Amino acid sequence: MKNTPFRVLFNWVSIIVFFIFLYNSKFADNLSFRSGVHHQIGGKHGRITAEIHGASPSTGNITLADYQFCSQISNHKGYENSCDYIVAHPECNSGGYFNYMKFIYCDCKNFTYIGYIILASWLAILFYLLGNTAADYFCCSLEKLSELLKMSPTVAGVTLLPFGNGAPDVFASIAAFMGRGSGDDVGINSVLGGAVFVVCVVVGVVSLFIADKSVQIDKKCFVRDLCFFLFTIFCLTLILIIGKVGIWGAIAFVSIYAVYGLYVAVTEIMNKKGRASKSEGLTPLLPVVGSLFDDHDQSINASLLRPENPDSPSETPSKLPHWIWNTNFAIYSDYVKSSVQDNSRPLWGWNDDGLNMNDDNSPCSFSMLYSILEIPLSIPRRLTIPVVEEERWSKVYAIASAFLAPVLLAVLWNTQEDLNPLSGKLAYFIAFFSGFTFSILSFLYTNPEHPPRSSTFLFPFVFGGFFMSIIWFYIVANELVALLVSLGTIFGVNPSMLALTILAWGNSMGDLMSNTALAMHDNKGVQIAMSGSYAGPMFNTLIGLGISLVLAAWSKGSSAPYVIEQDNAVFITMGFLAAGLVWALIVLPLSDMRPNRVLGIGLIIIYAVFLSLQISIAVISGSQSM
Repeated sequence: MKNTPFRVLFNWVSIIVFFIFLYNSKFADNLSFRSGVHHQIGGKHGRITAEIHGASPSTGNITLADYQFCSQISNHKGYENSCDYIVAHPECNSGGYFNYMKFIYCDCKNFTYIGYIILASWLAILFYLLGNTAADYFCCSLEKLSELLKMSPTVAGVTLLPFGNGAPDVFASIAAFMGRGSGDDVGINSVLGGAVFVVCVVVGVVSLFIADKSVQIDKKCFVRDLCFFLFTIFCLTLILIIGKVGIWGAIAFVSIYAVYGLYVAVTEIMNKKGRASKSEGLTPLLPVVGSLFDDHDQSINASLLRPENPDSPSETPSKLPHWIWNTNFAIYSDYVKSSVQDNSRPLWGWNDDGLNMNDDNSPCSFSMLYSILEIPLSIPRRLTIPVVEEERWSKVYAIASAFLAPVLLAVLWNTQEDLNPLSGKLAYFIAFFSGFTFSILSFLYTNPEHPPRSSTFLFPFVFGGFFMSIIWFYIVANELVALLVSLGTIFGVNPSMLALTILAWGNSMGDLMSNTALAMHDNKGVQIAMSGSYAGPMFNTLIGLGISLVLAAWSKGSSAPYVIEQDNAVFITMGFLAAGLVWALIVLPLSDMRPNRVLGIGLIIIYAVFLSLQISIAVISGSQSM
């Protein structure tokens, strides 16, 4: 994404696809120039079939979670065509902002393959938006929040840092659980599918690339992470076997990560006390994506987290290096940070010279063109997410985000179904009043040259950036899940299978590329890549699925536990995930903790068998349902 011509082409495609869907959205349906079109589409046959079958556009009892019902669209038995079937069954809608089913079967009924290309492009755009929001908005807010709260590297490494790296998986899972027309199996398979991919493919690829280097990784850190991960799988298996969970059971599942973080923190404190007596000074542990290194190889850890002040090399750094915060999302970032350019260790382990889109030496045509084309993707988030980085600070954007962020929240509030009209009007009143107040305060107490220096004025912007990034995560993740469920219905594939593959692969590409690059750069990055490949998926499983279960159980109240809708294939997924962990737990100690080809090839074979088995099951079940 850092090549200028490619970025321009990508933004051109994004603009075209976005306006195509906007033209076919509910918003456009309310406009006069679209009303006639849709009256014709749903005219004669649509009204008659809707009346015969008793379907009403306001009903939504059947969702795409029951994909076997809606997958009959292509057959359209009893209807003239698939479009009439869609008009007669408005419940066959995944609940996204755009109606993908109507788009394919009505708007593109004579150009189906073009519709497929547009949907595929939109899928890529949504994946990009998830990663880009994490890289350019969420991670920088977390980094500033860590500094304001004066978190040690240990605490930041097991709380905020993995939250930033796992945000797409976490919110995709929450969107699947809480959204209409998805199903719990989509959320579960998206997280577990990503975990299997990272544990098997990412670790396998890293092991193959560094097999000749004979690098030794820390045994205590490795065994600790894998034991906690296996225990997590065991607990999740029990929950799924029972088939239901209460609010306290869901909280207990999430608390496993709190125990893990506490254990890491206590271990770090004990190691720090032990190192204090050494004459050479302190050597910090390195927290990366929830994992910290023990200091058996002090030279590795010291060089990775060397303090910025060369006059005091023995002091423990007070914060994590900037390149640590968005390593997994460098592929999605629109910016090359100056702090990264000046650092001897680049964000990905190599230098991307000349790739800064704001570089004055860039061709004028590309620079101007990109500035125009970035509007549909960047400007809506830039106007609603406060950014307090020195290089990107703008008082105009700060004032705009202070006003528009509450307005966006009110708009989202009013998209709820069965909302009281009075409640919607009250939400808009509160939003405009709050936005006006915040924008006036931003105008009075901010400087055009730099972000607020005082923590009193800086914290609201940092927290606002953190919160609004979460809102955008949920918006994009909800639309991504809705699109995947629609694609599953269109092609007659169980949506959970798409979550297990497409969604898992898309959310794990950053892990694959960044972890491989870090390991290839030098021996010092191998520990980061290996630790992140285990602690990251564990965080996604405990926090992503855990929070999803907590919210789902909370929505049920204390009267009854939340019943989990699941696909039995999820037990196969967890079995192969455990197999990948056990294989590494056996091979690495026997290899003196040196990743090798035996480990890599074995893990990739495990994933290949897993994928083949899941596809076979999906094909067989699909043929039986026809």
